[in-house]
Amino acid sequence: MGDKEKTRYSDAELEEFKAIINSKLAEAKVDLDLLNDTMSLKDNNGTDDTSPTFKLIEDGSDVLSREETSQLAARQEKFIKSLNDALIRIENHTYGICRVTGKLISKERLRIVPHATLSIEAKRQQS
Repeated sequence: MGDKEKTRYSDAELEEFKAIINSKLAEAKVDLDLLNDTMSLKDNNGTDDTSPTFKLIEDGSDVLSREETSQLAARQEKFIKSLNDALIRIENHTYGICRVTGKLISKERLRIVPHATLSIEAKRQQS
């Protein structure tokens, strides 16, 4: 391989990202279930005092409105889909490759945003 620029992450590196993605997926699914439970509770009964206080966002606001809850749920679903897509890219060995520049997205970025498909350079060009 020599010192030519890496074109893809090694299997070991992909395994590390897979673990990160799987743990984020597990968290995201728990959050989504909570959001969905919250919405169904709002449908079933008006007695808010019996429903568990839902704290996805610790900002002092007690209960999210149904609309906010449903927007959060939609965002979670999108996030889960992005993470699942990332897992498919890992299987295909195309994970971590910027879809604009074709170069590797930095590990630092992928650790923070494991479903990223754009490198920082490509993202800058877009804005």
